[in-house]
Amino acid sequence: MIHPGEPFYPRGVRWDAPIGRGTLPDLLSQAAADFGDRTSIEFRERPISFNQLEAKVEVAAAAFLRAGYGKGSSIALFLGNSPDHPVNFFGALKAGARLVHLSPLDGERALSHKLSDSGARVLVTSNLAALMPMALKFLDKGLLDKLIVCEDDDWGAVGNPQTPLPNNPAIVTFKQFTSGVTLPKQWPAISPDDVALLQYTGGTTGLPKGAMLSHSNLTSAVSIYTLWGSPARAERNAVERVICVLPLFHIYALTVILLSRISLGDVISLHQRFDITAVLNDIEKKRATIFPGVPTMWIAMASDPSLETRDLSSLVSAGSGGAPLPVEVARIFESKTGLKLKSGWGMTETCSPGTAHPVVGPDKPGSIGLMMPGIELDVVSLNDPSKVLATGETGEIRIKGPNVTRGYWNREKETAESFVGDRFLTGDIGYMDPDGYFYIVDRKKDMIISGGFNVYPQMIEQAIYEHPAVQEVIVIGVADEYRGEAAKAFVKLRSNAAPFTIEELRAFLTGKLGKHELPVAVDFVDELPRTTVGKLSRHALRGLQPAPVINQQQAATGGRP
Repeated sequence: MIHPGEPFYPRGVRWDAPIGRGTLPDLLSQAAADFGDRTSIEFRERPISFNQLEAKVEVAAAAFLRAGYGKGSSIALFLGNSPDHPVNFFGALKAGARLVHLSPLDGERALSHKLSDSGARVLVTSNLAALMPMALKFLDKGLLDKLIVCEDDDWGAVGNPQTPLPNNPAIVTFKQFTSGVTLPKQWPAISPDDVALLQYTGGTTGLPKGAMLSHSNLTSAVSIYTLWGSPARAERNAVERVICVLPLFHIYALTVILLSRISLGDVISLHQRFDITAVLNDIEKKRATIFPGVPTMWIAMASDPSLETRDLSSLVSAGSGGAPLPVEVARIFESKTGLKLKSGWGMTETCSPGTAHPVVGPDKPGSIGLMMPGIELDVVSLNDPSKVLATGETGEIRIKGPNVTRGYWNREKETAESFVGDRFLTGDIGYMDPDGYFYIVDRKKDMIISGGFNVYPQMIEQAIYEHPAVQEVIVIGVADEYRGEAAKAFVKLRSNAAPFTIEELRAFLTGKLGKHELPVAVDFVDELPRTTVGKLSRHALRGLQPAPVINQQQAATGGRP
């Protein structure tokens, strides 16, 4: 049986190809055995070989075991893009623990919830001023027993602002934590079915919930990507240099770059932040070959006046993910560089893989591509998720595959509501065309995707409700030329309260929310729409809106993050 879309697959790739599964520590160990002294990660001009990475991971793992953080433990990582992430990521997993990713972009409210919900009582962070103060808040609130602090200058001093460590017995540097450790004679037994990662994502309740991603889920995701790219890789027969500016705490970078590229023996060029000049120099001067990004990066790249004069000839692959890619941005990028910029689709709950575009195939502007090997997608009725719709009909997209989560941590009800049998309801509304290509037209959930990051209206509303002038508020997503979507607040004021500016609102919310969650606009209304049972209705409010576009100038005036 030919699977929908399979005729357009890369040459030699079959939909029913065997999908590998295993554990993440074994993935790294195999890579170290295969690639040895080859560079795995380059950071601040310093190479780290596969053998060196494996050795650092084993020291971290032994330290976690010595401290009692092994099987059954949850360890939270609050780190940016530096080698501290993979060292502690693989180290905690090798010790048998499960991990919790905390995003430095989130506010205190969401981060505190993730810590308490996951049960993580130990946090690994950095002494960077962008991270350490928030980590100290968690300690002060009694959410942590131990704070392990990596020192940024260990990877070469570059003048990043840092926060001195207070004198507190619960705080230990990573050097102190690992000092004098000896490797165990035998590492803890880990099953592919063990939960490796609680990766938090949103829900209509506004409180993030932890998708339980097993070792098998994540290694299957790597296998799926490897199968899809195998023909192009065999044709090139080269070690790729992959630019990583995407945050490693995000599922997209974790799977598409860190795990997949380690398994393939490629070089990861790790950047702490997105800087157009640094990225273009990596391509021009260091001959980077692969650059996965999110739409905001491609918008910035397409708008860069130097793009047409740059030598981007080394780049063989440029992909977009994390959020819908505007068709016009892809068109502009191709006209300036000659490179086709295509976007795939995936979710936290799928460990990233879902759909992809083949290198050669029909030109389908706006499509998210074909279902990848081992993954089954179908479209079902919005009123009856057990009723599969015909080709071309629009409904909710369901997914099944070895990479799909088993459910949400401590959320039996929400887990049950998310599945129909063994198929996960994605909340995305779309359709499949006759060639097997999928398109997304809307989302069922209230979640806003801003610059590739999930933003939850109710979390913003809860923070806005703390403002003394606010009686009621609804937050919805509005189109934004830069981030794809951004939050807009509609506020009913208390009696005799004076309106405030968007700048004043953002200043009030700073610290309560992450920068990417801050609204870009606020409207004041006499009444907000309600449902028949009296609940405030985002759906009705969206129906009343003319879907305004916040352009870059307006967003900057409104304090675009």
